[in-house]
Amino acid sequence: MRVIRGTDFEDVNRGSLAKVPTRYIRPEVSARKTLQPWDILIETAGGSKNRPTGRTLLVHPRILDRSTIPITCASFARFLRIHCDRADPSYVYWFLQYLYSIGEMEKHQVQHTGVARFQFTDFAANVEVPLPPFLQQRAIAHILGTLDDKIELNRRMNETLEAMARALFKSWFVDFDPVRARMEGRDTDLPRHIADLFPDRLVESELGEIPEGWEVKTLGDIAKISSGKRPKIRYPIASSKASVPLWGGNGPMAFVPEPLVDYPVLLTGRVGTLGSVFRITSPCYPSDNTLILRPILQNSFDYLRFRLEMVDFDSLNRGSTQPLLTQGDLKAEPVLQPSKRILEYFNRCISSVTDRMDSGEKESLALAALRDALLPRLMSGELRLEEFAHHSTEKHACL
Repeated sequence: MRVIRGTDFEDVNRGSLAKVPTRYIRPEVSARKTLQPWDILIETAGGSKNRPTGRTLLVHPRILDRSTIPITCASFARFLRIHCDRADPSYVYWFLQYLYSIGEMEKHQVQHTGVARFQFTDFAANVEVPLPPFLQQRAIAHILGTLDDKIELNRRMNETLEAMARALFKSWFVDFDPVRARMEGRDTDLPRHIADLFPDRLVESELGEIPEGWEVKTLGDIAKISSGKRPKIRYPIASSKASVPLWGGNGPMAFVPEPLVDYPVLLTGRVGTLGSVFRITSPCYPSDNTLILRPILQNSFDYLRFRLEMVDFDSLNRGSTQPLLTQGDLKAEPVLQPSKRILEYFNRCISSVTDRMDSGEKESLALAALRDALLPRLMSGELRLEEFAHHSTEKHACL
């Protein structure tokens, strides 16, 4: 069986089972442990300083359809199976999301040892779920789910666009396809004025064979590198008080009132998590466990990003108790620098792709802010949706 852990919630919510491990479960218990469509998983142990236990995951049918073997949850999680004659599972899921966002779930967390635990029995016995009429439940779930689905669609589209840009980078700057084609007298499949910018010879360097005339520089030569800062205050969800994403080495982790940077930057982990690279083009606040990179050369932003992703971060780890990357080590990392003209044309070739990526990311941020603003109003009854109820046509199998 595939076994979903708390650390897998975010990936599975996006539809990816790639990191979900496979375990052998005894046949006599596997049937009762197998997840079914519309089950709700709740994390009951683990968490972290900025991410308490009590997170939830809705088991959408499309998640189960992606696996060829049954799926269950790890021992650090429980699954809830909603009585469909009493409540809509998606609505209950969003209500639990609401409780988590306002800190109510954290009240059921205890930590006597190093691992935080969620008091599920106390939670189940004392938390009441307000149940408006079924049509209203489904309308609420439909609206919030539709926003989530659009965000996920934008993410998948950006992954496709990203792959296109990365393929061109690899062809030009890793495999040196245009150079090799010219060396062998073959067509480069590029316009003549671009093909002529590439040399027709490879030479030896400390990085191995590189195109003649290209230089070996360091990351410090081609980018300004600095550390993020610890914010004075942070909030777990976006609101009118705080709508700027606070970024850590694993990605966005909270929200703050004001940005630290309001220009495009690349972020990578400095402490705790090494190796992730984030391309950020909207105002953000990099935390003190990140390093910020800003290109010095014009038209080299995405070239720098792809080069940074090639760095062997494990070899730069100086930490003993936890991973650590220093500014000095990152600045000294050797990188290949092509001619400015080639960088300019590379930027032109992928600009339409990156512009669409940026547009999708901005739309997703706006949709997420709208979803987070609607969630408490819908759950509290401040915003009523009887007039929208007929739009929700999603059916659930009663389990």
